[in-house]
Amino acid sequence: MPSDADRSPKAVAAVVAGLAADGIAVVPDFLPPDDIAGLRQEAMASDAVGALAPAGIGRGTARIARTDIRGDRIRWLDENAAASAETTFWARLTTLRDTLNRELMLGLWDFEGHYALYPPGARYAMHRDRFRDDDTRVVSCILYLNEAWGVDDGGALRLWAGAAVVREVHPTGGTLVTFLADRFPHEVLPARRPRLALTGWFRRRPSSASAGFRN
Repeated sequence: MPSDADRSPKAVAAVVAGLAADGIAVVPDFLPPDDIAGLRQEAMASDAVGALAPAGIGRGTARIARTDIRGDRIRWLDENAAASAETTFWARLTTLRDTLNRELMLGLWDFEGHYALYPPGARYAMHRDRFRDDDTRVVSCILYLNEAWGVDDGGALRLWAGAAVVREVHPTGGTLVTFLADRFPHEVLPARRPRLALTGWFRRRPSSASAGFRN
C-alpha cells in the first residue's frame, strides 16, 4: 500500500493530465481512507444536528428550493474554521490549485465548496456549474465520501457533451472527479442509500458584479 506521501504527487499529476487531455479527470484514492472516513464522520455529525440545509437552485433573489430538480442537503465549508478532519483536504486542494496554475495557466484564486448529502431517491437534474453571466467557476471538484459503495447502489454522476454521455462515474469513497466547469452539463442520478460528497469549484477572482453569490 503506497504511503500518502507517495500517493499525493501521483494523484495531483493525474488530475492535471486528465484536465489537459479531456477536460475531465477521475482519480481514485485522492485522499487516504482514514481522511475520507474523518470527512464522512464530520458531515454526518453536521447533519445529525441539523447543520446541513436543503440546497437551492439559482442565485441571489432568484434562488429557490426545487427538490424535484435538486434534492441534496448541504453545508458550506470555511477554511478559516476547518474541522480537524478537513485539514488534509484543504492542504491537498492548495497543492492541486498551485499545480494547475503552474501547468495549465488557469488563474485559479480560491475554492468554494460544501458537503452534499443526497437522501435515497434524491437527484440533481442536468445542469452546468458555471452561470451564464459569471465565469468565475473554472474547475468543478467532487470528492466522494461513501463507504463500501456498489454499482447497484446507484447515484452515478453522468457528464454530457452535447447529446452524448461522455462519462458515468460511480460515487466510490476516495474518488475525486474534476472537470472544466464551462464544458460539461452533468446530473446526479438517484441512489438507493444516502450518497455523500464534498463538492466545490476552483474559481478565478470574482468581478464586483458576481461577488457574493453561491449556488
